[in-house]
Amino acid sequence: MKPANDPATPHSGPGLAFSDLPRLMTLLTGDEKHSFSATSTLDALWVLYHRVLRVNPNDRSHPDRDRFLLSKGHGPMAYYAVLAAKGFIPVDVLPTFGRFNSILGMHPDRNLAPGVEISSGSLGPGLPIAVGVAAGLRAKRAVGPRVFCLVGDGELDEGSNHEAMVLAGRLALGQLNAIIVDNRSASHGWPGGIAARFGVEGWSTTTVDGRDHEALETAMNTPHPDRPQAVIAVVESKG
Repeated sequence: MKPANDPATPHSGPGLAFSDLPRLMTLLTGDEKHSFSATSTLDALWVLYHRVLRVNPNDRSHPDRDRFLLSKGHGPMAYYAVLAAKGFIPVDVLPTFGRFNSILGMHPDRNLAPGVEISSGSLGPGLPIAVGVAAGLRAKRAVGPRVFCLVGDGELDEGSNHEAMVLAGRLALGQLNAIIVDNRSASHGWPGGIAARFGVEGWSTTTVDGRDHEALETAMNTPHPDRPQAVIAVVESKG
């Protein structure tokens, strides 16, 4: 029998469902929620924590856990709701969002919020850090843990991401997975599409409807040995 804190399968948390997330998000109040930026990530975050990530809120530092890095940290409302639904943070702290001494800052802080792997908020840091985490796991011959990084399409305008794309492809980091939430917010766009930019650097790529949970789960769990994977989750604005 596996120990209770074994991270081998996604953790059920306190039993809350996807349908509970809108209610949880309404508990976060204030003017800095970046609502569309946050809600465009909601489905991908839920599928990650509910169906894909091998993490456990009762043993957040387990060496064999999957690592999830939220690069798109400037809209953490959905992230906090999912962390609460999965038992990483108490539901009753959600109303403290952004307050002095709250663990829930307007940008996630790894030193304050349980389950948060990196502090983020500025555009562009997550994917380079994820490349370093994946390379570090390889150096330690830790072949089980996977690294997932959620990036916004607008972040890809930052040069740090281009360098990370190139390096990850050249290093053939098969443990690395990028989820790019494409809500059409990039300033300059991508000739040929985002997938083409990753593909030319040697990544495995898949483009899916960012609201389709089955498609997201299948794409995130698709094997891609010896090369990193980019899942482009397209989310159309509702106006």
